[in-house]
Amino acid sequence: MSKIDYKEAGVDVHKADAFVERIKNLVPTTFNENVLDGIGGFASVYKLNEEKYIAACTDGVGTKLKLGQKLNKHHGIGIDLVAMCVNDLLCVGAKPLFFLDYMAFGKLDTRVSEELIAGMVDGCKQSGMALVGGETAEMPGVYQDGEYDLAGFSVGDLDPKDMFSEKNMTEGDVMIGIASSGFHSNGYSLLRKLVKDDEKELMEQLLVPTKIYVEVFTQLRKKFQGSILAAAHMTGGGIDNIPRMSEAFDYDLSSWPPSTEIAPVFKPIVSRLDIPQEELFRTFNMGIGLTVLVKKQDAESVLSFLKDKNVKAWKLGAIKKGTGQVALTQKWV
Repeated sequence: MSKIDYKEAGVDVHKADAFVERIKNLVPTTFNENVLDGIGGFASVYKLNEEKYIAACTDGVGTKLKLGQKLNKHHGIGIDLVAMCVNDLLCVGAKPLFFLDYMAFGKLDTRVSEELIAGMVDGCKQSGMALVGGETAEMPGVYQDGEYDLAGFSVGDLDPKDMFSEKNMTEGDVMIGIASSGFHSNGYSLLRKLVKDDEKELMEQLLVPTKIYVEVFTQLRKKFQGSILAAAHMTGGGIDNIPRMSEAFDYDLSSWPPSTEIAPVFKPIVSRLDIPQEELFRTFNMGIGLTVLVKKQDAESVLSFLKDKNVKAWKLGAIKKGTGQVALTQKWV
């Protein structure tokens, strides 16, 4: 077993969090009265008029793309890019509209770039978004031949009455976790250090694209109007994304699904790590890609609805008044 953690693998999430805190005083100097939800949320919200808002966000794929480059498989990376952005839009209540991409290469490879775009097109179709444009740059000296980096940008339409608000959250509301397809697009700087070069099958499992939740989440909101109170995209930081729904509550995760129920790729990876459980859950999504907060009285109906749609989901626990603390109250196996 390896005692290496995310920081030793080259990623300091605490430094990244500190950076966001430092710029929180600088960035708002650009705001006007139409900026309703700015830096720090899953997506930023801008008021066009009293009846119409828009939401926007940006993200990348992280070092998962290094795995795609290693296996020379890029289509899924394009899907990942869309997923990382569009799933964030859902967490403010927005309906995805359109997507833009940025691709930077050491030397442009048309086959690779076309494969990436094809993946983005698939992701946009799953999301109901139009891929309206992008930028492709060749940057020799910055990237080596065969290397590339990506960024995505998504914009959504937001009816003010559909915007999530902590005012609608109350003690006892239930968190439901919707299954991830695997590690999605986070933790790969550590994951790549745990997998040997000859473990091709495991590497291919790690390349499974990030799940896009637009269809099922839209169905949930339509079916259970007023009962879907908030959502958290389980990306970098794992369970630390949950308090982004509101820091006025604490989150008791007393019923996290065991390793036998989540994507099978987690078990061989976790078995190679000798780090505290809390750190595992703050590095990886641990089987949950989207956490949805629902009214207590509708929790079982939501779970039944998801089961009927062949969507794996679990009751994770409930919320209570607090200060944004997350508690894992059972040992995960």
